[in-house]
Amino acid sequence: METKINGTDLLALGYPEGTLIGVALKANAKRTGFSKEEMLSNYALVLENPEAFLEHKIFGKLAQTIIEKANEKPEDFIALNPNPSDFALYGEDKIEEGAIKQMQVAMQLPVTVAGALMPDAHQGYGLPIGGVLATNNAVIPFGVGVDIGCRMALSIYDIPELFYYENEAKFKRELVAHSKFGAGHGFHGQYKSNHEVLDRNEFTEHTFIKNLKDKAWSQLGSSGGGNHFVEFGIIEFATDDAALNIPKGKYVALLTHSGSRGFGATIAGHYTKIAKETCKLPEVARNLAYLDLSFDLGQEYWIAMNLAGDYASACHEIIHTKMEKALGATVLAKVENHHNFAWKEMYNGEEVIVHRKGATPAAKGVMGIIPGSMTAPGFLVRGKGEENAINSASHGAGRQMSRTQAIKTITKNEMQAILKDHGVTLIGAGKDEAPMAYKDIYQVMAAQEDLVDVVAKFTPKMVRMADDGSRED
Repeated sequence: METKINGTDLLALGYPEGTLIGVALKANAKRTGFSKEEMLSNYALVLENPEAFLEHKIFGKLAQTIIEKANEKPEDFIALNPNPSDFALYGEDKIEEGAIKQMQVAMQLPVTVAGALMPDAHQGYGLPIGGVLATNNAVIPFGVGVDIGCRMALSIYDIPELFYYENEAKFKRELVAHSKFGAGHGFHGQYKSNHEVLDRNEFTEHTFIKNLKDKAWSQLGSSGGGNHFVEFGIIEFATDDAALNIPKGKYVALLTHSGSRGFGATIAGHYTKIAKETCKLPEVARNLAYLDLSFDLGQEYWIAMNLAGDYASACHEIIHTKMEKALGATVLAKVENHHNFAWKEMYNGEEVIVHRKGATPAAKGVMGIIPGSMTAPGFLVRGKGEENAINSASHGAGRQMSRTQAIKTITKNEMQAILKDHGVTLIGAGKDEAPMAYKDIYQVMAAQEDLVDVVAKFTPKMVRMADDGSRED
């Protein structure tokens, strides 16, 4: 059986995102007698010198398409900057080449002001995950991402560590009762939650959003698929923290990670399509198509994006409120931060649009939560305001294996063994979220010591994720 070649393999060779990948994969379907390595070698040669392959029975169509794409220049074609500025790079030795190449392309946009790549970075679509990009009055839907406003939220309870171990069954019961996961899953009838976000004028006045209220309402208070979770853990403060008014010690805490569900995904898909149709960038930068905030379409997306971010926050608020009541606990402190978003911020004395696709805001004094994996600790941090990083830090450990690779190479027994070793109870999740699929959080944190101060360490103890693995709305 032949080993499959996928889009990630081709991206690693330098093929640009977009239609060219599809043409290349069709060529792979015709291969006869070539090993995967031989095919990849040929793919590289075709990309380098397509003219030499125009008559080739397997690669002829691909070669022709490469040449055509290189010569494509519609009347409203937007040229890339041939002399882009450098970008700040943290933890370079642990970042895959594909992510760095994507960031290099992003720096060539004519609207780009500055960029930075965080130590958890890995290849994505358009802007890499872990990419931070400041632009001049332009917003990039794929620079924000599909899961608009995805965020971390932490509630620290007045519950000592020992109480958790003495009452694990109660914590499991409440975790299952007050969380809901996965694609399409939501609440119905009397189980729906209400929140003031649903009363926003955008749901009646915004041309596109007004048709999405029912979807938003049913999924309000739920969590997504993939790497989204609701988990209990123990948070340890090695010293008193005056700003949070929390004494040194160990406390039970609730940590959640999720975004704007199908509501945000629908907004992202709609405006990404519009951006690609109206912003004619070269093929290599097609997924970085942007909307000018001086015009109606840019403002439409900006309003929709901000509502999706507030909706994501409301989802977390509902989960945390339910859990607080169920446990009968007092919340000592709450911390929340989001990524997959764009902000208006000042940089070098001018207002810019800062995209953080899988990156945590880390301006001076700003609190954030950077998780590891279901067995590795996460860290409560306080930003240092490093301008070279555009006031940002990583949003987690970052993947070192693709979902497909993790599913193929990690066994259930291996996953269960590491969970047992760390004393973690797991409810749901697929092998694609196994701890081994993620980078070493300690190495990631070491690479960003200039960006954040660690305030406390959070150790997961009971984790719930979607039963259907990586599937999302």
